[in-house]
Amino acid sequence: QVQLVESGGGLVQAGGSLRLSCAASGSIFNLNAMGWYRQAPGKQRELVAGISRAGTTNYADSVKDRFTISRDNAKNTAYLQMNSLKPEDTAVYYCAADPKSRLSNSNNAPRYWGQGTQVTVSS
Repeated sequence: QVQLVESGGGLVQAGGSLRLSCAASGSIFNLNAMGWYRQAPGKQRELVAGISRAGTTNYADSVKDRFTISRDNAKNTAYLQMNSLKPEDTAVYYCAADPKSRLSNSNNAPRYWGQGTQVTVSS
């Protein structure tokens, strides 16, 4: 099994920044993609950003040029730097990981999930 532990959520004013971290442990030998999804009240879960073990990234259009995902394979940790935050970024952010090389919004959901961390952006 794989355990994902997130940290870094919180409350920030619009225009501010937050950095999320996600540390993987356990049977991580077959992990490839890591990333974050988010879910706001009354909305569907959506992919925010993903990164493969090789460093290939993908982003939701709504966060491109504001969010940056990175990864330290030696520490089995992924990071999401969120800048220029907007009230519409408010959601619970979930770290996810999978043996596939790319995360997506398809029905084939990632195998492993973190517990979620709240991000609230005030206007």
